[in-house]
Amino acid sequence: MLHNKKNSVALVEADSATKDVSEFEHDAALGNQAEKDMPLRTAFRYYHKAAIWSILISMATIMESYDMQLISSFYAFPQFNKKYGKRLPNGTYQIEANWQLGLSYSSLVGLIFGVFASGYLRDRFGPRRVMIAAHLLLAAFVTITVTANTIEVLFVGELLCALTWGLFAAATPTYAAEVVPMALRGYLTTFVNLCWVIGRILATGVLRGFLPVQSEWSFRVPFALQWMWPPFLIVATYMAPESPWWLVRKGRIEEARKTLDRLVTAPAGAVNNDHRLAMMQNTIDLERKLKVGGTFLDCFKGTNLRRTEIAMISWGGQILPGFVIQGYTTYFFTLAGLPSKDSFNMTLGTFGMAFVGTCASWLLQGRMGRRTIYLWGLSVMLPIMWIVAFLEFAPNFGKNSSIRWAQSSILMIWFFTYGLTIGPIPYAIAAEVGAVQLRYKTIALARNMYYFLSIIKTAVGPYMLNPTKWDLKGKAAIPAAILNVLLLLWAYFRLPETKGMTPETLDHMFHDKVSARKFKEEAARRQ
Repeated sequence: MLHNKKNSVALVEADSATKDVSEFEHDAALGNQAEKDMPLRTAFRYYHKAAIWSILISMATIMESYDMQLISSFYAFPQFNKKYGKRLPNGTYQIEANWQLGLSYSSLVGLIFGVFASGYLRDRFGPRRVMIAAHLLLAAFVTITVTANTIEVLFVGELLCALTWGLFAAATPTYAAEVVPMALRGYLTTFVNLCWVIGRILATGVLRGFLPVQSEWSFRVPFALQWMWPPFLIVATYMAPESPWWLVRKGRIEEARKTLDRLVTAPAGAVNNDHRLAMMQNTIDLERKLKVGGTFLDCFKGTNLRRTEIAMISWGGQILPGFVIQGYTTYFFTLAGLPSKDSFNMTLGTFGMAFVGTCASWLLQGRMGRRTIYLWGLSVMLPIMWIVAFLEFAPNFGKNSSIRWAQSSILMIWFFTYGLTIGPIPYAIAAEVGAVQLRYKTIALARNMYYFLSIIKTAVGPYMLNPTKWDLKGKAAIPAAILNVLLLLWAYFRLPETKGMTPETLDHMFHDKVSARKFKEEAARRQ
């Protein structure tokens, strides 16, 4: 009799456990479905607070872009060259080529190490704490660049500042992807790219304003203006809610529930955060069953390797279609025959076109997928680069200023297309394609791929464009066009569509090794 009672109790407990599991999976399925079915207008209305927090956090990217633009443009400042350069026989001053390269490399190397460090720190301490620490350190390190009296000290200051940029370079798109629903994910992750463009515009505008100043303040004030950002961003980051996905990964379920409540503003019953929380838990449990892992090394194992490849090449590939010309716009315009003032204005115009393009990309995202936008952008930019290159072979090119202006104007169209397509879209792709447990590290690797290719571009660029070296001028567009072709071929065969897919759906699609060209139709079939 006692034995039968024990069996009955065991059966009741088993039935209860089965029921709990069934209810949990049902809640997770409802959460997944709610993500897929939520209209864009509803997402903005219910999650406008989450969008605002994401926008505030993303503004940290402005500082990274701002300072990188400064250091590459200061070589045109006479007072900067006089302070840190050497006097030439003709009486002018110039920064030595090795130091020009060293200052450019200091930023890129610092960023690479900072991004890798953030991959470990963020998983341990959370994105908010890491970003607050980065802002505090940046405020201190900017002091070095403002007060540097030798180029060696300036080099150290740039390196240390870049380390802090690296700490939030990958954090901003990750945070954007983890605090908003799927309907807003593409818009908020690509907003990070808009912040990058804003930083370039601000730096170019500040430099344009200080160009007539004849003292050392012409370059010290632009450095010092970086102090404006950290106090504001530290307060904003401190007050911002933590990433609910990070909290769930850490097992802090109740904190994740409270965070979800902070992120949503909706009528009673309109949004069920219990379902969304169950979806997060279920996705993370699924990835643990699939043995996704959580280290940088795991990003290159099993099905993660394909996901990492997509993130790294799609984001790093931004460098390839424009290669040298893209990063040396002012220098290229000058070599093309434009006066210095016009070259500076044209550079400001290119960033303006990139800004408008990024804003316009949000209209495209509502109608087209990530893969379509990426392929379309490369297809449009390819003939533009070939035109720029072939104009170099036009009769009397060196004497015909109208052809020079045409060449530079065509590049403006290229920059608009870039800003509309492959400029912002990789931010969304990298944030979506990685497994949840590896999202931060996948984004870090993708971002560092961009920096690695930037190092190559920085090393090769002066040789391709310098009149005393290869002096390619517009012919530098030929390698860019060839690289564009290679990237287009890769994207056609390897880049899948990720728009409108939840993390759980993507986990299954990659686990089942679905072809990149069939991702969209297969996901629709399974829903």
